[in-house]
Amino acid sequence: MSLVVQKFGGTSVASVDHIEKVARKILASRDRGNKVAVVVSAMGDQTDRLDSLAKEVDFSGECSKREIDVLLSSGEQVTMAVLSMVLMKLGCPARSFTGNQAGILTDSFHTRARIHHIDAKALHLSLDKGEVPVVAGFQGTDDRGNITTFGRGGSDTTAVALAAVLGADECQIFTDVEGVYTTDPRVVDTARLMEQVTFEEMLELASLGSRVLHSRAVEFASKYKVPLRVLSTFVDGPGTLITKEDSDMEQPIISGIAFTKDEAKLTVRGVEDVPGVAWKILGPVSEANIEVDMIVQNVAADNTTDFTFTVDRNDYQEAMDILGNVANDINAREVTGDNRIAKLSMVGVGMRSHAGVASQMFEVLAKKSINIQMISTSEIKVSVVIAEEYIELATRALHSAFDLQEQGLKS
Repeated sequence: MSLVVQKFGGTSVASVDHIEKVARKILASRDRGNKVAVVVSAMGDQTDRLDSLAKEVDFSGECSKREIDVLLSSGEQVTMAVLSMVLMKLGCPARSFTGNQAGILTDSFHTRARIHHIDAKALHLSLDKGEVPVVAGFQGTDDRGNITTFGRGGSDTTAVALAAVLGADECQIFTDVEGVYTTDPRVVDTARLMEQVTFEEMLELASLGSRVLHSRAVEFASKYKVPLRVLSTFVDGPGTLITKEDSDMEQPIISGIAFTKDEAKLTVRGVEDVPGVAWKILGPVSEANIEVDMIVQNVAADNTTDFTFTVDRNDYQEAMDILGNVANDINAREVTGDNRIAKLSMVGVGMRSHAGVASQMFEVLAKKSINIQMISTSEIKVSVVIAEEYIELATRALHSAFDLQEQGLKS
């Protein structure tokens, strides 16, 4: 008998009718001889509605993020209870679990917590009794009993983490798309569904803007070797399998293109070019738990430097406020920012053995008169920052230039 963890996103559980269809998928998996544990998101736009309530209150004092976590976590708790009741109505034993009841212990960074440990005794007991444990995704508790949430896509992280600790044979992420595409099919109508992608590629795609999976979920899956499959709740099909790289498989040079519009750029100008200046700039930003992405440092002839980096757009104003204080301490000339940028990335393990991808990418963008503001590369990816207004044009041009609508160039 196999153990499967199934996660259903917000569009999959948007109404009671949707939840009944989800319940029948769970029953079908049990009928095939599987034990099934389930992780659920909030119903439809429930999280956005709850978030708008918090914004309406407009409270940013001490402990505000703690209360936001209490508020946002309620969305998943509604879903877990409704799905459990529907399963029981259909004759399937089920039991709902909050993050705390599922034994998920996190750090204390509210709204962006990370999992420290999972005590899965209660879930194992539920499975052994023949029940379907239905766990509220996106949440846990810290060591003081405070509810914490994981940020965008956190239910994916819950599902993969539970699959790892339960020793599941597969973690299935059900969503409103049929799997992982070469790029966003809403932007490029010739985007192709991929049958398989490596953990390494999916981690890059997820962290670079592909919203199919949360990057931390892929990290867990890769670390603990959890087979991960993305499927549609609404259309039957094999989906996309995310797994370890197979050395015997011929890999495409480029597997996919990811982009994100949730980016902001900050620049500290005229800083003295001495050891430690980068730490003086980024240290306070890091202490505020703001994640920095791309970094560029340019040294001028007068021995000063301009230091530029990107953050999530939601952190833009907080980061600007921090840099305003830092600038005085390091005698910077000025601090500037731009929260209307986007990051576009091409990813493929085949890039390891194929030169010229970056130069071809730059040529394609140049022909479209798209200016590149920042560049970052790794062994299997090339990322650029461009003006937000050009992101869809750039994505379509690159998808066509690298023939991703076909099976892809092979290395």
